[in-house]
Amino acid sequence: MTVAGDAVASTGSGLLVLLGIADGDAAADAERMAGKVARLRIFEDKEGRFAQSLLDLGGEALVVSQFTLLADSRRQKGTRPDFSGAAPKEQAEPLYERFCEALESEGVPVQRGVFGAYMAVELVNDGPVTIILDA
Repeated sequence: MTVAGDAVASTGSGLLVLLGIADGDAAADAERMAGKVARLRIFEDKEGRFAQSLLDLGGEALVVSQFTLLADSRRQKGTRPDFSGAAPKEQAEPLYERFCEALESEGVPVQRGVFGAYMAVELVNDGPVTIILDA
């Protein structure tokens, strides 16, 4: 991941977590979500079944704050998405940090994006497996 052309984070095998924080989310939500991410069985075992978690594999997580996940285009008359459901920066940044800390306390090494920065994120999606989790 780069910010203004400078490498700021990278990770090996594991997960890229795009974390959207909604207005009204709380520290308990961040902690519960970190537990889900650490234990979610989405990695294949020797038989090809989703049976292993990030913890089972000893994988890492790259966590990127992504308010655009909260886009709502259902109620708009035009084509511009509504981001009003996203938490304001003053609420979202501490919850982003709390999620990262909780994931680390679960035993997952965490690399962080730069909160609020324009980031270029590269992903090698082995699978592909993309899952939406909601607290």
